[in-house]
Amino acid sequence: MKKYLKLLRVEQWVKNLFVFVPLFFSGNITNIDLLLKSIFAFVIFSLAASVVYILNDYNDIEADKKHPEKRRRPLASGAISKSKAIGILIGLIVVDIALVFFTKLYFHELLWKFAIIIGFYVVMNLAYTFRLKHVPIIDIFIIAIGFVLRVLAGGYITGISISQWAILLTFVLALVLAIGKRRGELINAQVSGKTRKALDGYNVQFADIALSISITLAIICYLMFTLSPEVQERFHERVFYTVIFVVFALLRYLQQTLVYNRTESPTKIVYRDRYIQVTLLLWVVTFLIQIYFKK
Repeated sequence: MKKYLKLLRVEQWVKNLFVFVPLFFSGNITNIDLLLKSIFAFVIFSLAASVVYILNDYNDIEADKKHPEKRRRPLASGAISKSKAIGILIGLIVVDIALVFFTKLYFHELLWKFAIIIGFYVVMNLAYTFRLKHVPIIDIFIIAIGFVLRVLAGGYITGISISQWAILLTFVLALVLAIGKRRGELINAQVSGKTRKALDGYNVQFADIALSISITLAIICYLMFTLSPEVQERFHERVFYTVIFVVFALLRYLQQTLVYNRTESPTKIVYRDRYIQVTLLLWVVTFLIQIYFKK
């Protein structure tokens, strides 16, 4: 079972929690109907993401065999055969399409915008898998756009409008994650050699500058988000003070990356770093108080 979960990259499904962003920030997290819709969106998006992951691993088997970490992946290591992976892939596609139709029938609503987002996500990532992941800059932009699509999917399935600042903030935060991942690959490449063609368009100095710029933009976007009239009106003017948690978490991540030279992916750093985890928890609790205990 473990090898199949690894093939699906279930640990990466945490990224799909971004579909709950519209629900959370709209103050409707206690609305059971909207919560169910968001849960369906999470499951559908997660299965679609797993389809992309399997295709990517299938396409990169030979390259992954030469990678110090990726060689342990189920397809590269031979733990799962190519034929089994294709069977699982087809099964995921069928289940995902069935879930979209089931969601449409269950909630008696047209979900064509949501379906288009899912379809566009898969097509975009197919282009990424077979070509665009080898093109510097474009590769990290596609990763960032993928996070924006998650937020839009959550908004479309629930009918909740999303502010422009929230979309921009999502994009910039995702850029931080993507650039941080590339920087880690560059550091590892200095020891084991380059394992990704796109790395030819990067170096550590460029990654450090791009990471610093992206984090600065993320802080500015979040600041503008908290100061926007609709957010101040929906929550409370005190929501501005949650900027403290965001700044701390981003600086902590920057410290782990630039000072301690952590080369693992940003998601692994978040999983392992207690300071970031506590800060994120405090941020969520503070925001929940602002939303649901406004008075």
